[in-house]
Amino acid sequence: MRFDLLSLNLVLAIAETGSLTRAAEREHLALAAASKRLSDLEARLGVVLFERRARGVEITDAGRALVRHIRALNASLHALESEVVEYARGLKGHLRLAANASAIAECLPPPLAAFTRAHPLIRISLEDMTSAEVQAAVAEGHADVGIFVPPVLEPQLATRPWRRGTLAVIVPAGHALADEPSVRFEALLDYDLVGLHVGAAVQEFMREQATERGRTLNTRLQVHGFDAIAQLVGAGLGVAILPAVVAERFSQLFDLQVLRLDEPWAEREYQIAVRKQERLPTLVQRFIDSLAAPLQAAGASSTLIPTP
Repeated sequence: MRFDLLSLNLVLAIAETGSLTRAAEREHLALAAASKRLSDLEARLGVVLFERRARGVEITDAGRALVRHIRALNASLHALESEVVEYARGLKGHLRLAANASAIAECLPPPLAAFTRAHPLIRISLEDMTSAEVQAAVAEGHADVGIFVPPVLEPQLATRPWRRGTLAVIVPAGHALADEPSVRFEALLDYDLVGLHVGAAVQEFMREQATERGRTLNTRLQVHGFDAIAQLVGAGLGVAILPAVVAERFSQLFDLQVLRLDEPWAEREYQIAVRKQERLPTLVQRFIDSLAAPLQAAGASSTLIPTP
């Protein structure tokens, strides 16, 4: 059975707009032509993709399944086009990388710099996202590789452990906790906290930990970026939890004290993710191999396996 991209993209447009009329406009089709294309496709597949309602259409389970495949197909076509165009420009490839802020700040720069030195003609696009957004971007084909903190939320991903990081606490100099070498999370709940924006993995995890203890997370300020957190803490507006490497770095710039976070979850694991596929594109596999080089030296494999 052969499909044409115009009909498939029409299905995607209907699913995203909830309206055949708006989808036809988006795809620059007459309404009658769009309706016929949809009817013909449903007849060929032998299923109903959308239930017609008085105020639009409602996608069926069969329609949702088709939309998932259409998005995957469009992602593959985009990757194909991007790679061919890059070759035409004299480059050897374009890698789309998504990572959460902690990974970018704590452990990604050195291996990323090493890869770009070894492959100067490969262009890398890096986006800073929450761990959930990283996984969605890879699953939907918007990123080739993702680096994030579990839990794994997308079943379409193949993942593997990469590196471990440690969380630490920063408090203003002169704070009641400043002379303590370490602190339990529960002690922090007595103070205002400065945290990352909603959706950040560490922020959501702290909220869960506070709830388990029957406490409220007193997040006084939520911002984008560790530097903003460090400056606000240094100004006496609260305490915060940051990756230990980042905390030590900012303690050299601002009037802060770094404390060890005495919790088993203070050590966490970064994971690498790609879409499940039989064979990774050469460029993606090369990048995965470069990230896993220290692990391979220790006897680990760089092969990504699907998450159970």
